[in-house]
Amino acid sequence: MKEPTTPMRLWSLDPALLDRQGLVACWREALLAQAVLFGHTAGYTAHPQLERFHAHPEPVTAISSYLHGVRDEATQRGYQFDAERIARPLDQATREATRIVVTSGQLELERQHLLRKLAVRSPGHRAQVATAGTPAAHPLFVVVPGAVASWERVTS
Repeated sequence: MKEPTTPMRLWSLDPALLDRQGLVACWREALLAQAVLFGHTAGYTAHPQLERFHAHPEPVTAISSYLHGVRDEATQRGYQFDAERIARPLDQATREATRIVVTSGQLELERQHLLRKLAVRSPGHRAQVATAGTPAAHPLFVVVPGAVASWERVTS
């Protein structure tokens, strides 16, 4: 079966950097990734964005931790993302999930990609992200120096 052509973006960036549309899309796409990891969907099974979750010693715990990070940011903004949709509860296992390495080059590429998106849909938010300095990573990730990830397929 042919993979869907809609791009999936599981941001390595801290969810706090995302605008409202980006945060909602990230939530939906991470829920889709969770379904893929459980084998509940035929699409996206070979999506490069999922490589780092497939490589994790506990993929479902990792995606659950990722989703909780996105949900935490949504909650801080007053949004109600349903925690019941996350496979694993927010507990010691998800809080202490083995962190995934992300390179500084990958974060910068994602920051530039986000800035291009924000220029069109949220210029005010773009100005905040553009002046924020070195981008922070999602809490699941640990940043190390390096180039763009080998799985990255962004075209602009």
